[in-house]
Amino acid sequence: MKIIQKKFTSQKGWETIRNDNFDLVKCNLVIAFGTMPELYTILKNDFPNATILINTTAGEIIDTQVNENSISLTGIFFEKTVIKTSAVDINKVKNSYEAGVELAEGIEKEGLKNIFVISDGQKVNGSDLVLGLQKTLPTGTIITGGLAGDGASFKRTLVGLNESPVEGRIAIIGFYGDGLIIKYGSYGGWDSFGPERLITKSKANVLYELDGKPALDIYKMYLGEYASELPSSALLFPLSIRSDENNSLVRTILSVNEDEKSLTFAGNMPEGYYSRLMKANFDRLIEGASTAAQNTIDNNNIKPDLAILISCIGRKLVLNQRVEEEVEEIRAIYGDKTAITGFYSYGEISPAFNFLKCELHNQTMTITTFTER
Repeated sequence: MKIIQKKFTSQKGWETIRNDNFDLVKCNLVIAFGTMPELYTILKNDFPNATILINTTAGEIIDTQVNENSISLTGIFFEKTVIKTSAVDINKVKNSYEAGVELAEGIEKEGLKNIFVISDGQKVNGSDLVLGLQKTLPTGTIITGGLAGDGASFKRTLVGLNESPVEGRIAIIGFYGDGLIIKYGSYGGWDSFGPERLITKSKANVLYELDGKPALDIYKMYLGEYASELPSSALLFPLSIRSDENNSLVRTILSVNEDEKSLTFAGNMPEGYYSRLMKANFDRLIEGASTAAQNTIDNNNIKPDLAILISCIGRKLVLNQRVEEEVEEIRAIYGDKTAITGFYSYGEISPAFNFLKCELHNQTMTITTFTER
């Protein structure tokens, strides 16, 4: 595997971060986090034979830098790996679940090792998308990726696969080849507080009642002075949910409805699950990023060629000036040779813990690593 990485800012233009000195005509995958007018045209000209994936973000990661309103570009020449793609428009399918089914039906199954998915972050229910993918893909297929972002605006997210990015697009890339090793890690680091409460009324990703009481009223009670800053302050206080199996997931609130006293989340909130409020702990968030990275390394301590980091906008807002520390922790584990790229998202997709069942996560650092041997 050979890699070239560049960063674009309006102040300095394109800057080279890493260059393994290979013919760019051989590059077979380009990933650009962040966008600008004519970006696809520029990339298609520079990388004529590559599959090109572009999406908007809530912050871009390259090496140990976290930037805003930039572009983090990674061009990859896989020497032993084949990639294939599929894409759908959420506006042309029945729902997010069916989008996942159609995406999976559009990609070859034989020899498939991993699916990397990037989805519109506003129009797509990430939980249902994952369920649709899993229903159709071969059992045990690893699915990782995330939901595109739009800063802290939550208005318009764009994704493009071999095209200029547009709203409503969902794209997947399939990886094939015995020479490719793919690992994943996902971890949060938030602290729980307050009692567990039963989800007694919900519909998909909208929560209406906890313990038979209006969900918004209970949420505001715990937020105190932060309640007046909703919905933006909700990013600082996510909810954990769990079934009886005890494996918990974190859910971020996207919006509140004062009339219905309901909360809308980035992922589904099933009735019968237990929920608990969470709050930030700076050191534990940074340790969580370190744990996610450590989980991608085998006992033989092989460091990856490439690491794609997808972290949550909520973590970025909480860590604020310390946000680069979570990336620096990951760099310290991987060493200098691993190429690091990524973005801050509206949701992260990865298997939960060490189980192959994939889930939509919020408020985690989720890492996918690629190594050719």
